[in-house]
Amino acid sequence: MKALHSIFLAAAALAAASGNATDAGRPGVAELYARHCAVCHSGDRLGGMGPALLPDNLARLRKPEALKIVAEGRTATQMLGFGEQLSKDEIAALIDWIYSPVDPPPRWTDDDIRASRIQHVDSATLSDKPVFDADPLNVFLVVEGGDHHVSVLDGDRLEPIHRFQSRFALHGGPKFAAGGRYVFFGSRDGWITKYDLWNLTVVAEVRAGINTRNVAASPDGKHVAVANYLPNTLVLLDGDLNLVKTIAATDRDGKHSSRVSAVYDATPRQSFIAALKDVPEVWEISYTKAVEDIPTGFIHDYAQKEGSFIPGYLNPRRTVLGEVLDDFFFTQDYAELMGASREGVGQVVNLDIRRKIADLPLDGMPHLGSGITWEWIDASGAARTVMASTNLKAGEVTVIDMKSWEVVKRIATRGPGFFLRSHANSRYAFVDSMMSPQAKHILQVIDKQTLEVVKEITGEPGKTLAHVEFTRDGRYALASLWEDEGAVIVYDAQTLEEVKRLPMRKPVGKYNVWNKISREEGTSH
Repeated sequence: MKALHSIFLAAAALAAASGNATDAGRPGVAELYARHCAVCHSGDRLGGMGPALLPDNLARLRKPEALKIVAEGRTATQMLGFGEQLSKDEIAALIDWIYSPVDPPPRWTDDDIRASRIQHVDSATLSDKPVFDADPLNVFLVVEGGDHHVSVLDGDRLEPIHRFQSRFALHGGPKFAAGGRYVFFGSRDGWITKYDLWNLTVVAEVRAGINTRNVAASPDGKHVAVANYLPNTLVLLDGDLNLVKTIAATDRDGKHSSRVSAVYDATPRQSFIAALKDVPEVWEISYTKAVEDIPTGFIHDYAQKEGSFIPGYLNPRRTVLGEVLDDFFFTQDYAELMGASREGVGQVVNLDIRRKIADLPLDGMPHLGSGITWEWIDASGAARTVMASTNLKAGEVTVIDMKSWEVVKRIATRGPGFFLRSHANSRYAFVDSMMSPQAKHILQVIDKQTLEVVKEITGEPGKTLAHVEFTRDGRYALASLWEDEGAVIVYDAQTLEEVKRLPMRKPVGKYNVWNKISREEGTSH
């Protein structure tokens, strides 16, 4: 009873602070929240057994769907329906409240991170060999958003091996380490999970933030980086998910704070690369100690270290730009990155000289983080490395020469798409139009040499068909029927004919171990 009273007080205080306790004729919303929601989502809306209920964390859940979930519950989860206990007006009041910002924004400190850590098993007790007989490098992880599970799929037999429950709303793709044995997941509400794929078990978890964009891991699994929207931080963890340090995401003068829009591993550079969403800077954080110190302020003599320096290990080395980068794509040697803002301003940044070296002729909202590369033979017979990307606003795939940075071709598609995928052993690239209400059920197949759409794979109108990933050898392409009662659909990558379907609960993404750890040219990294 005392615990429930504390939850109610926390909810009431939060409602009063946000000015929503009695606004717009909605008295009692705090009491409704405390009575029905706080036990799972916590009194401060930061989440507990259930996800955080803050606007940023709910961005992908539209209000009409949220109203339905509160009234009817969510299948295969612990979220029960409250339609018989609450009136439509009361449910609407609760929804309006949880979609309202908290002011001041909630805090998540280093002490909070440390206190949240959960050690599920001792890694020393686990087998050093896979407990299954499938090729561990041709295993897929399929993230099922319908009921927050992950399926482990044998890429040779094309059959499930295992299925386990995940945290709410995984985002940014799992990141593999230690030859594919360990996988790091990041959820929208800040939970980072370390999973032992060889032993099919969760090892440890920690909550690194409140609203998290994505996670990156070094190849050896000893360093993990977490990009947060809330709070404005980049969090660095060790391989066992112990906190190493938190870096406040501010500009070099410390005057302007920013969300961290993305962080990726740059394996050849032994570093993480992060972009800030609200400040025009790109950071490089080296995770090797064999790196030079970072100068700060005015330096009289670099050789003699006359001036102010900080260690290069696990500290940000800044590249200051004229425009922010929301997402980016690396060249094959990781010397440059191709980035763009949400407004479509594209630029090429050299990470060695730490400045912009070229503009990118992009339009709309390019999704460079989902880009792929291949070798293209032009009309003169010359081999050119090209990069291609979808666009979230325009119905096109943009193909760019990676030496001249010029557009080779704009391939018209059925509508704005999210994912483009291929494989070095395939002549085809698959693109979706999942942002188009009229064409989201259509996959288009592009010939990588003619740069023409050569086939359309049509699903059921009104249902989304998206996110292709290839098997290790490129023989099969797996697509998601992105519905609650959906499926992973397997296509022969040569004939483009359907081979089989594996029922899944809204399979939002599939990730092949080999393609990811080898940085295969046809998939995002």
